[in-house]
Amino acid sequence: MSAALEEFCGSVFWNASFLARPDADLPVCFQQTVLVWIPIGFFWIFAPWQLLPMCKSKAKKSSLTKLYITKQVLAALLMLTAVVELAVAFVGDARQSQPPPVLYTNPSLYIATWLLVLLVHDARRFCLCRDSGILFCFWILSLLCGIFSFQSLIRKALQAPISDVPRFVLFFISYGLQLLLFLVSGFSDISPEAKEIAKKNPEVTASFLSSITFGWYTSMVLKGYRKPLEMEDLWDLKEKDKTKTIFAILEKNMKTLVKKAQAEMEKRKHKKRLREVDSDCGNKMSKAQSQDVLVLEEKRTKGKKKGAKGDSGPGKDFPKGWLLKTLFKTFWQNLLLSVAFKLVHDVLVFVSPQLLKLLISFVSDPDAFAWQGYLYTILLFLAALVQSLCLQQHFHLCFHLGISVRASLTAAIYKKALTISSATRKESTVGETVNLMSADAQRFMDMANFVHQLWSCPLQIILSIVFLWGELGPSVLAGIGVMVLLIPINGFLVTKAKGIQVKNMKNKDERMKIMNEILSGIKILKLFAWEPSFEKRISEIRARELRDLLNFSYLQSISIFVFTCAPFLVSLASFAVYVLVDENNVLDAQKAFTAISLFNVLRFPMAMLPLVVSSLVQTNVSTGRLERYLGGEDLDTSAIHHDPITGSAVRFSEATFAWEQDGNAVIRDVTLDITPGSLVAVVGAVGSGKSSLVSAMLGEMENIKGHINIQGSLAYVPQQAWIQNASLKDNILFGSELDEARYQQVLKACALLPDLELLPAGDQTEIGEKGINLSGGQKQRVSLARAVYSNADIYLLDDPLSAVDAHVGKYLFDHVLGPKGLLQKKTRILVTHSISFLPQVDNIVVLVAGAVSEHGSYSTLLANKGAFAQFLSSYSVQEKDAPDEKAAAVALVEDEEQGDEDTEPFMEEGPDDVVTMTMKREASIQRREFSRSLSTRSTRSRQEAQKEAPKKLKGQQLIEKEAVETGKVKFSMYLRYLRAVGWVFSFCVAMGYLAQYVAFVGTNLWLSAWTDDAQLYFNQTYPPGQRDLRIGVFGVLGIAQAIFLFIAIILSAHGAVQASRVMHQQLLSNILHVPMSFFDTTPTGRIVNRFAKDIFTVDETIPMSFRSWLSCFMGIISTLLMISLATPFFALIIIPLGIFYYFVLRFYVSTSRQLRRLDSVTRSPIYSHFGETVSGLSVIRAYGHQERFLQQNENTVDINQKSVYSWIVSNRWLAIRLELVGNLVVFFSALLAVISKGTLEGGIVGLSISSALNVTQTLNWLVRMTSELETNIVAVERIHEYTKVKNEAPWVTEKRPPRGWPSKGEIQFIDYKVRYRPELELVLQGITCDIGSTEKIGVVGRTGAGKSSLTNCLFRVLEAAGGKIIIDGLDIATIGLHDLRQNLTIIPQDPVLFSGTLRMNLDPFDQYSDEEVWKALELAHLKTYVQDLPEGLLHLVSEGGENLSVGQRQLVCLARALLRKAKILILDEATAAVDLETDHLIQTTIRSEFANCTVLTIAHRLHTIMDSNRVMVLQAGRIVEYDSPEELLQKEGLFSAMAKDAGVINAQTTVL
Repeated sequence: MSAALEEFCGSVFWNASFLARPDADLPVCFQQTVLVWIPIGFFWIFAPWQLLPMCKSKAKKSSLTKLYITKQVLAALLMLTAVVELAVAFVGDARQSQPPPVLYTNPSLYIATWLLVLLVHDARRFCLCRDSGILFCFWILSLLCGIFSFQSLIRKALQAPISDVPRFVLFFISYGLQLLLFLVSGFSDISPEAKEIAKKNPEVTASFLSSITFGWYTSMVLKGYRKPLEMEDLWDLKEKDKTKTIFAILEKNMKTLVKKAQAEMEKRKHKKRLREVDSDCGNKMSKAQSQDVLVLEEKRTKGKKKGAKGDSGPGKDFPKGWLLKTLFKTFWQNLLLSVAFKLVHDVLVFVSPQLLKLLISFVSDPDAFAWQGYLYTILLFLAALVQSLCLQQHFHLCFHLGISVRASLTAAIYKKALTISSATRKESTVGETVNLMSADAQRFMDMANFVHQLWSCPLQIILSIVFLWGELGPSVLAGIGVMVLLIPINGFLVTKAKGIQVKNMKNKDERMKIMNEILSGIKILKLFAWEPSFEKRISEIRARELRDLLNFSYLQSISIFVFTCAPFLVSLASFAVYVLVDENNVLDAQKAFTAISLFNVLRFPMAMLPLVVSSLVQTNVSTGRLERYLGGEDLDTSAIHHDPITGSAVRFSEATFAWEQDGNAVIRDVTLDITPGSLVAVVGAVGSGKSSLVSAMLGEMENIKGHINIQGSLAYVPQQAWIQNASLKDNILFGSELDEARYQQVLKACALLPDLELLPAGDQTEIGEKGINLSGGQKQRVSLARAVYSNADIYLLDDPLSAVDAHVGKYLFDHVLGPKGLLQKKTRILVTHSISFLPQVDNIVVLVAGAVSEHGSYSTLLANKGAFAQFLSSYSVQEKDAPDEKAAAVALVEDEEQGDEDTEPFMEEGPDDVVTMTMKREASIQRREFSRSLSTRSTRSRQEAQKEAPKKLKGQQLIEKEAVETGKVKFSMYLRYLRAVGWVFSFCVAMGYLAQYVAFVGTNLWLSAWTDDAQLYFNQTYPPGQRDLRIGVFGVLGIAQAIFLFIAIILSAHGAVQASRVMHQQLLSNILHVPMSFFDTTPTGRIVNRFAKDIFTVDETIPMSFRSWLSCFMGIISTLLMISLATPFFALIIIPLGIFYYFVLRFYVSTSRQLRRLDSVTRSPIYSHFGETVSGLSVIRAYGHQERFLQQNENTVDINQKSVYSWIVSNRWLAIRLELVGNLVVFFSALLAVISKGTLEGGIVGLSISSALNVTQTLNWLVRMTSELETNIVAVERIHEYTKVKNEAPWVTEKRPPRGWPSKGEIQFIDYKVRYRPELELVLQGITCDIGSTEKIGVVGRTGAGKSSLTNCLFRVLEAAGGKIIIDGLDIATIGLHDLRQNLTIIPQDPVLFSGTLRMNLDPFDQYSDEEVWKALELAHLKTYVQDLPEGLLHLVSEGGENLSVGQRQLVCLARALLRKAKILILDEATAAVDLETDHLIQTTIRSEFANCTVLTIAHRLHTIMDSNRVMVLQAGRIVEYDSPEELLQKEGLFSAMAKDAGVINAQTTVL
């Protein structure tokens, strides 16, 4: 081989003697062949891929740029030099007899190569990113290989005159041009077409150099340093990173794999059945035994039934094992690429210790040539550099994978939520579903970051052991033995920790569930003074949670202890055995420090492996949860047919439906035919299945038999209006195009115009979550308007008129629903309790217990004298002669709801809608600002409206923007946290860490001295006493190190739990003490976020960050100290490096911190939008708007992805720069050791360089920890913010009311004034009146007249702005809130129930005996219902009371009031959502049971208060009339006008 090459070059190819001298050099032939061919070969292998873009037919060439022309000119010049060189060879050939072939081949090769370079440059014009990575690598290789020829030629030229001038000149020209090209290709080449794209995302067009060093991100870091970053500053995601793109691929893979998994599941079920059958068959024995068998059979079937029932519980089987496969299939490219980077890195990790070994031998060997030392130093630096670049690319890919996985899983969960079946949906509460999205998807994101450690750690461990064997021989086994012993300990700790973790997840879920409910039903808690009971419930769960947390911390501290001991114990064991085994084994510097740096390499995988395993375990739990949810049953709408049948809009064919597959049928054998364009009323008692009938038509129920055929599109108005957190206009348009004329027509028909006058910004007013700033009636009308505007074919109206006043109901019926209304041509199915409209409907369906008892027109049913006729006769008296009011109603609506509070959206009736959601839409304003650019809705009109009214009207913005803290976190926050931990704890922890590192430095210095013994006792026997001393002290120092750390960690665990306890307690008690107005202006999601995310951070993240920060800081200080001890000059180099480090850190931390804040602010809208979607599922499905909501979810997720991605890149940007600092530390410590060669011992050099090799990672961690600590300490800030919110008046004051107060129940208002918030107008304008003992008072007035404000004042939900209220001679403002609220009773407008037992809902403090509770239930007509329940009083009420009908909930609220039996009862028109029968029950109960109490009724329907002693008529916050109903009717005032409209007058006169 070498002979052939020598002939080829005409000179010597290789001779080792060339290197064995001080001025070593490589042979010319080697330079001309190998060093030329390596870069060219590399380029020729990879270049063809770079030409592919030229072959694509569609691609368009981008235009020329100056940079491109420069590159092409330089490449052309290079080609020219090669041509000239070839020419020179031919010309010289004529003179020379036999020139070597190399002179022809090399220039020809170069000509071809430069031609290829020109082509590659051109091909890249088809791509967005016009720089080629392959070319960049080629330039580097070419320049590196050229360096040898470069220095050879120069050295020759200096020694003697140049023999071959033309080639000499051409080489330097060519080398210079290559250098220029290399420099030019470092810049990003951006074509004019790509300018815009590059502005939005410079990464797309960044050059190769910029990509590997993340240089393109620098501009963002600078911007972030100058000012806090906003969402607008962040760059867009690349197309392929958008949620839509990723999710599309994931979904495709998911579908196929879930199918497979379901097939597997069926097989499993089949096997199980077979097994059961087998065990039965095995019993076919002799006759004698057959009797026993029968008995067994019976037992078994009984058991089976039980099992079958339990199937629907959490033990139910679900498709398993498909999720990870899906993720792998989706993201395999990313995984493979990161594997490649990691491999290169892992191999290079082991190059450094070998180079260290060579360096130590170089320092110890006086005869070594100087160039060797410099060569090793440079190699050490290069190895470290490449290692850094590879590692950062690997991490970037991993984190990128993490966010992609999270985004696609979030999208998958969201999509699943839209299609999930009711049964599966009931298995998990809203809170738990949101948790899937927040916690479990997050787990996957964290796991993705470490997933490669699973193979990389074992690989590193094996390689370390191989190299160590080479150093220390078999005595390494002692070290490995120690490691192996540690593995089972770790395994045990992991399993224990997993158990605790799972328990804690449960506690957390439960605590968040109750917290959600408290916040949803906060008004009830306040009115009933129930806060202490719920505070106790939460505190109990919290105590359990903290107990588990402490145990978890103990386990953690043991495992940290074990792992700190590990590397040290391993080296101790190995060295001791090595020295003790054989007299001749002397520990010298080479062996010891190579071994130590290998042990250091070992340390990382050993520490990572358990973390990865525990992370895997957690991810496994999450995988199970996600597989169950995503693999769950979808909504089965197969029972809803859409066949064209003439003359029928909706047809039920023997339809039987249930809520669960094996549950009781709620709709039984319904056969109905509804003709197109007809108006059908559905009536029946509470719980007769009216709402279920509607749900069945929407396909929300499980079909048992039969089917329903529906022709045309649906619109649905639910019983409890679902209002989105958006502007009023958006709520009505609901994603449709704006048609101004139709929109105005709908507003008029739905009586919304007067409301728009009152709302601060008209139809642009932002509606709070769950429509908090609309009254019940307004919400219902908006919900109706949405349906009308959607212009569907069939309208399903679930009692939409219940929540509105009678005359408004009348107006709506006439203008929208009735025979002359807007919808007269449409098919309408109306569930109603209101009798007055029945004569005008085409058809009436009467439901009894889920079956149709009769149906037909009004007259037919009356003539039938069936259930309907009786039902009518008992109630019709109250609503007779209704038809006279048509004319009045129209005139009325014009002035309906006129109030003075123009600027206040009616807070007062802002009901805490029950069925709604937990995680509310977060800071909606701010969401609005994001989504403006993305919004798929009619953004134009909204923007125009904003142009016209740039100044926000007072009160338009209900929900204040969430404060995003900017700038540096205040130092006081750290102090506040440490104060919560306790100063003594904090001090002891710090001292523990300090002592640990003192011991650490001691250990290393001792080792260095030990290795120098090898020089001292050279060729002598090593004294055993000296040997034992060395081993003993080494061991003691090491153990001290571990013990100090252990003490510090145990103390910090205690301190952290202490801090968690204090902070949660403060937060909780303060939130329960704040006034109602706070909850009206703060979205629940925001408060929940404090209790979930921020408390979690304080519990688990901050303690970890603090500990890591301390140990990193100490680690760096101790390392720099050791290097400076070895080479004092190093202290000078620390200064510039330190300055660079500090600046990078400051730049980065300010950017990173703001990015983290943006992340948390943009994350909450994802969850609140999800929560909102889940609560409005039936509406979204009914209108078929799933696609639009999916899109909106994708946009929301992408906004969050933007900030997370930016944050990830900022970390890599930082890491690359810091690792450069670390690599320079290594370089200089090695260089200084080489320079001061004669004066140093091997031991100290080894110590210095092996410490330096270790410092890079620690430097990196320190910045990360500083930043993480700053980011996480924000949680303390946010919690603190809510512990400082102003409280309402104290619950109990010095002045206690006398026992049995109020005994008479007299109420006096004296010039009473009140307003909602300080900046708003008065709501009650000075009310003066007396209410006598046991008087029955009715309060009436238009919407917004201040009726509900009156109740709020009695309970002091609103504090007086002037005047006072006196009850039984006691001014209520002077006593504690609880003393007041416990002695009044209210039956609220919205029946709010809490999850827990029925008993707990009636009597949370367990003050009453069971007899009293049963008595109250009996009076509330619930006794029979409760007795029929299997658990009786312990019946579990689900979240928000969803497993009771609205009527039953109302009766539960009545039972609460009956149980309290206070002297004063306030009845806030609770009869709206109840049918006439229940209404009647409630009224009679109240009349009989509260006869000797003072009763205030706030009425929407006048007939409920006609028998009051007196009626108070409010208008615009003043009392306009106050007298007995009879007097007022005579007076022809406001009251009699209202009575006329409601059709009460004539009925009254006939009775009188």
